[in-house]
Amino acid sequence: MAFFRREQKTENVSETREHDLGNVSLDNEQTPPAYGPFDVSDVSDRGDRLDLGALWLPGKEGAELRMEVDNQTQRVTGVALALNGSILQLQAFAAPKTLGIWDEIRDEIAQSIQSQGGEADTIPGRYGRELLAKLPVKLKDGSPAIQPARFVGVDGPRWFLRGVFSGRAAFEQAAAQDLEEIFANVVVVRGDEPRPPRDLLTLTLPGQLMPQQPARPNTPDLNPLQRGPEITEIG
Repeated sequence: MAFFRREQKTENVSETREHDLGNVSLDNEQTPPAYGPFDVSDVSDRGDRLDLGALWLPGKEGAELRMEVDNQTQRVTGVALALNGSILQLQAFAAPKTLGIWDEIRDEIAQSIQSQGGEADTIPGRYGRELLAKLPVKLKDGSPAIQPARFVGVDGPRWFLRGVFSGRAAFEQAAAQDLEEIFANVVVVRGDEPRPPRDLLTLTLPGQLMPQQPARPNTPDLNPLQRGPEITEIG
């Protein structure tokens, strides 16, 4: 039976809602031979993917789905999959018709990390150019620490999908494999309505909620996409 847990985040007034994905499987029979992420026009139907509005998400046995929700607006702002000590965070955005935005976003994230005392290096990866980062964070007791993270981005038709691997998946290829397969089978449902570039695509919750859980340690704000569009074209 599916369940949710709710986790309060005091730093950015958002909360995390979790769902058991053990009964959702990768839709290998439905996807084209080349790996994704895919546009909705690339697949014949949703198959076993979980419908989260702008994202159709494949699952993996033992994985948990966490929905990031703004407390004030109740808007779902992101999705995260937790599996075997690693996490993959996903966000989908509108993008211009004529050009991708990942190169620009990647540079902005790197500058944000470096301005906060972290390190960021651009490296080649499965999905093109990636950003390997060391993020300065504070533990529960207030002591400083370094958290590794791996940022990947895919420019699709009028959309952009960002993934952030943390935990062991940020620096161990073997640990990242299952989450990479999930990322490669995500389907983005952009919709036909005009949207400014970097506008967050609408995500929806898959079920009911359960009581709140304690907050997790704070992490830096590394989401330049939320600063609003810097390109005037409407996609």
